Amino acid sequence: MMFRRTHENAARIGRKTILSLLSLIAAALASPAAADMGMAVVPTRIIYPGEEIAPSSLDVVEITNPNLAGDFARSVDEVTGMITNRTLLPGRTILVSGLRVPYLVKRGASVRLTFGIGNMVISASGSPLQNGSVGDVIRVRNIDSGLAVSGTVMADGTVQVMAK
Repeated sequence: MMFRRTHENAARIGRKTILSLLSLIAAALASPAAADMGMAVVPTRIIYPGEEIAPSSLDVVEITNPNLAGDFARSVDEVTGMITNRTLLPGRTILVSGLRVPYLVKRGASVRLTFGIGNMVISASGSPLQNGSVGDVIRVRNIDSGLAVSGTVMADGTVQVMAK
C-alpha cells in the first residue's frame, strides 16, 4: 500500500510538471519576443565618420534579439544620403542619432547673403565661418564690409541674414 501511494504521488507530480511546461511553452509562443520583431538596417562594410551612406553599402536584416532597443534605422531610405558621425561596423545596427544631414554650406566657400524687409531685398557676397545644413543658423563674414553676421541657411544655398 505504501508503494502504491508513492507511485500515485509521483504520477500527480509528473502531470503537474507536464502541465506547467505546456503552459510555459504556450506563454512563450504568445509573447512578443516570439513574434516578428521587425527589420533593421546594417552596413555591409565599414563606414567611416563624415562619409555619406550609400544604399549599396547597406543590408536589411530581421531582428532576432528581443532586447534590442533604441533609435536604430529600420529602412534603407531612412539613412541613404545621410552623413555618419561615428564609425559604423558591418552587421551592427545604425543609430539614427549618429547621423546628420549633409552640409549645404561649407566653411570658407562663397555664399550669397540676403536681407529683406518688406519688398526691399539687399544681397551681398559672404564667406561662411562654419558649416551648415538647411535651417541652421551660422556666422558668415560679409566679404565687402568684413563684418560677421548671423543668418539662416536656406534650401537654395543662400544665407538669409537676421535683423538685430
